[in-house]
Amino acid sequence: MSAPFRTASMPVPNEGPGAYEASRAAAVVRELLGDAYREPACAIVLGSGLGGLSAQVTDAIHIPFADVPGFPTTSVSGHAGQLISGTLDGVPVLMLSGRLHMYEGHPPAVAGYPVRVLHALGARVYVASNAAGGVNRNFVPGDLMLLADHINMMYRNPLHGPPQKGDERFPDMSSPYDAELRALMRAAAREQGVELKDGVYMGLLGPTYETPAEVRMLEKFGADAVGMSTVPEVIVARALGMRCVAVSLITNKAAGLSAELLGHEEVLQVGREAAGRFERLVRGFVGGLGKTV
Repeated sequence: MSAPFRTASMPVPNEGPGAYEASRAAAVVRELLGDAYREPACAIVLGSGLGGLSAQVTDAIHIPFADVPGFPTTSVSGHAGQLISGTLDGVPVLMLSGRLHMYEGHPPAVAGYPVRVLHALGARVYVASNAAGGVNRNFVPGDLMLLADHINMMYRNPLHGPPQKGDERFPDMSSPYDAELRALMRAAAREQGVELKDGVYMGLLGPTYETPAEVRMLEKFGADAVGMSTVPEVIVARALGMRCVAVSLITNKAAGLSAELLGHEEVLQVGREAAGRFERLVRGFVGGLGKTV
């Protein structure tokens, strides 16, 4: 007689690397860094066209994504695909020059996995940057926007599946972007003479840019900018108890708000043009953060 059917015999599989894999990856990174490892004041991810800040890291050690267990290589132009350890104006930091996007074919858990590794390496503050299209009609290419909130329209969540060790199962997302860190970023903007907008970021799956009709919908939903990243990372970071702050570079007016056609090369070009302001802003923020930790 066959055994009775029990659903307990069918465990729910993980949907990607999680806490265990992140701890093992962090151990490998620490071994690669050796005596150069220092607990970071923050971890910074550099979005499309914003990778120039990595050149300003002192005593930098560059580790290719391929050498970090569980990290796929990035396939997007403008993303170097490196984990960098060093100091920025004397403050120890970890930096990702590049990120993983779901539109590359990665599951949500993989898109958020680098944040788990950064947390396992000691980072408790997550600083995200991204390139985004301007939905707010007052925004122009080259503007920098401090995220006040986000809307997840990717219809995916990196926490889906069995709970991971150390995660909050039901993270509170009423304030995904930390008020004190946002204030510190605004203070850095004033000190550096960098104009900083404020707004809501809408995360879409991509890789297509939005249609004019979709942009009109996003505008009615309350979005000021739209992009294809950041949201999965911040969700994972909040589940881990990390404090988050994020800045978008507005690289173009969203479809239908100008006569310009959209393309990735234009995104990278605007990034190059805005690099100086973005780098001054983040360096000012990190310097201020270093005085509080």
